[in-house]
Amino acid sequence: VQLQASGGGLVQAGSSLRLSCAASGRTFSSYDMGWFRQAPGKEREFVAAISRSGGSTYYADSVKGRFTLSRDTAKNTVYLQMNSLKPEDTAVYYCAADSRALLTKSYEYHYWGQGTEVTVSS
Repeated sequence: VQLQASGGGLVQAGSSLRLSCAASGRTFSSYDMGWFRQAPGKEREFVAAISRSGGSTYYADSVKGRFTLSRDTAKNTVYLQMNSLKPEDTAVYYCAADSRALLTKSYEYHYWGQGTEVTVSS
């Protein structure tokens, strides 16, 4: 499956952004999806994951209550709605897919998108 992330940008603290990850190729509904982020000089970290049915989600503590992950099977797309953004959310955000369930480690995901950059100014 091929993944294309989009929606990043430069925003002020407290603002919102919605990232999208469009999937093509193999059956979208066969994959759980995840988002990770990597800030300059830091390791890639888990942000959120959603099951293939969309019925289960899992979030990192740092984004819980602010970010919401959803998926639209008809559009083969997952959405990461990011509200109340903070400067520490600044990073390149990557979407990923795997046939296993709700993975939280980057090395566990088989398919990756190219990343979209989010910058939050204070």
